[in-house]
This record gives sequence, structure tokens and C-alpha cells, in this order.
Amino acid sequence: MDAAVALLDERGERGLTFRLLAKQLNTGPGALYWHVTNKDELVTLAADQVLGRAFAAAPRLEKGAIAGLRALAIAVFDVLDRHPWAASHVTAPATLPNALRLLDRIGTLVARTGLPAERQFAVTTAISYYITGVSAQIITPRTTVGATTSRDAYLTQTAERWEKLDPADYPFLTRTTTDLRDHDDRDQYTTGLDLLLDGLNTTTDPRPPE
Repeated sequence: MDAAVALLDERGERGLTFRLLAKQLNTGPGALYWHVTNKDELVTLAADQVLGRAFAAAPRLEKGAIAGLRALAIAVFDVLDRHPWAASHVTAPATLPNALRLLDRIGTLVARTGLPAERQFAVTTAISYYITGVSAQIITPRTTVGATTSRDAYLTQTAERWEKLDPADYPFLTRTTTDLRDHDDRDQYTTGLDLLLDGLNTTTDPRPPE
């Protein structure tokens, strides 16, 4: 899996072949089929391997629950940002080892907030879907756009299309074209994450409202 990750980082999905991976591992392509049935399975397993690297950067469970959720979510985004081909292959519901570990870690931290047990599954999966889904929405387009144009050029082109829209029909979009051009992807991700976790914190905070 480490060899597959390295080749995917270097060449992308299109550049990864069983023959090339076998050469890297000093074995025959046929030997790889004892472990995976096809390239799609190989890439999915490699993406799960990447996801596992997020745990090394995330805090241990001794940290506060909300702080732990935030740090874990950012660790996942950052590791997928370094391996953008992987983002769209981390799917839900979780079935692979590290995806299962991620979901369980999120659920364990959610339980530590004091949220009622009957709400823990819904909140845990909502946070999981945000982490993996929004990361994929932000990161994955770079793997397709980047082959033909840079991110900055793509955002500029999109902003120019927004500028041509009728402000009477699209009042928000036409006045936020500069923000589209200049926004930071990680900041965009953490903004939504903080809104989500602030809501969880409010829900579980035992203090009466002032």
C-alpha cells in the first residue's frame, strides 16, 4: 500500500498500473492479484492507507472532546490535501479499517461530550460525512482541473462567469467574486467545521442560557 500511495502521489490514478507497481516491488503483476482484484480496489485501499496517517497527527482521547474532534477533522483534511487523489475514495458508510477507526474515534469523542445516547449516531455520522464529504468536494476538483489549468486560473475563470450573472437573480454570487478568487480552502473547511462543532457544543453545554 505504501508503494501504491507513492506512485499515486507521483503519477495520479491514470499513471498507476499493476505493471509499474510490480516493478517497484520487484515482483510480477500476477502476484498483486493475490491481494487485490483490480485497480479500483487497489486505489481504494491506498486511500484508506492515507486516511490512517491522519491518526498520527490527531490528538489522543485525553484531550477535550470538542478540541479532539476539531484536531482530528483538520488532520484528515490536511492528509487528504497532501494526497488529493485519495479524497474521493474515502466514502461512507465506513467499511475499510482506517475509515472504521475514524468513525469510531469520532463517535467516542461525541459520546464524551455528554450528548444523549439516542443522538450520538446521528451526530457522529453527520460529523463524519462533513469531514470526508466536504474534504472531497474541496480537494478532488484539483485533480481534474490541475491537469489542464491551475487552481488560481480556474477560480478566476469561475469568478468571471459569476460577474456576468444578473445581480437581480444572483445578488450574493455577483458581489462575492473576489472572495471566490482569494479564498483559502483550508479556511473554508475549518469555517464550516467550527459552525458544526459550535452547534454540538451548545447542544451539550449543561449551563442554562444567560
